[in-house]
Amino acid sequence: MSQATVASDATALAHAYPTHEVRDYQRSLARSVESRTRADRPSQFELRGRTWDLLDEVFAPVYSPSTSIALDFLGWTDTVETPRSGSMLEIGCGTGVISVMGALAGCRRVVAADINPHAVDNARLNAHRHGVTARVQAVHSDLFSGLDRQERFDLIFFSSNYVLAPAGHRYASEHDKAYVDPGYSVHRRYLAEVCEWLTPNGSALLHFSSRGDMELLRQLAAETGRKLLTLVTRQVRENDLPVDHILMAIVPAR
Repeated sequence: MSQATVASDATALAHAYPTHEVRDYQRSLARSVESRTRADRPSQFELRGRTWDLLDEVFAPVYSPSTSIALDFLGWTDTVETPRSGSMLEIGCGTGVISVMGALAGCRRVVAADINPHAVDNARLNAHRHGVTARVQAVHSDLFSGLDRQERFDLIFFSSNYVLAPAGHRYASEHDKAYVDPGYSVHRRYLAEVCEWLTPNGSALLHFSSRGDMELLRQLAAETGRKLLTLVTRQVRENDLPVDHILMAIVPAR
């Protein structure tokens, strides 16, 4: 299958389901509130045969398939090649599951970055729990703002807050930042800046979804001089709605 065909198919995914339900940002915010406040929210959870700590105000992988799907995208497909010995940066690390698993898989250095300070603490806890504190550094950062300007990475991965909220929306909690992106300001900055942080042969990846606005994302990519290459997709049902999770590579348009 050609890259043009794959890209066309990926664009079609964004229009395959009722957008008023799949892309409703208020629905996503309601999911955020429910996940954050439910009485049975655990302080620990099991994923991929390991126990993980979960702090308050941090995105809970137990209530969404996205973390598990991201692990599949990065480590258990024939389509995607990810480094097993180089450096890795995870944007929006949350509990730190993906960063810790990257270190356990062999990445010599992993930076787990998140705008939510509770998530930074959570990633540190899980790095300690699984014995990789020497290789995983948790950093409070708004995308790349908290990083050393000299750093470069072999792999940069962002499982994004892909639901589009109105540009003027104000977050009610740190937790909500994992669910929606007002005006896609975060996505625009990620597209514009990510390639600057790569090693010469590095890869910039974005985990997106049909809950997001693929048409707008591709427009932003064009405006920032980037091209999106779809690598793999996977469909799941979330709250009785079919949702496609999409892994894309970001490359310079030229």
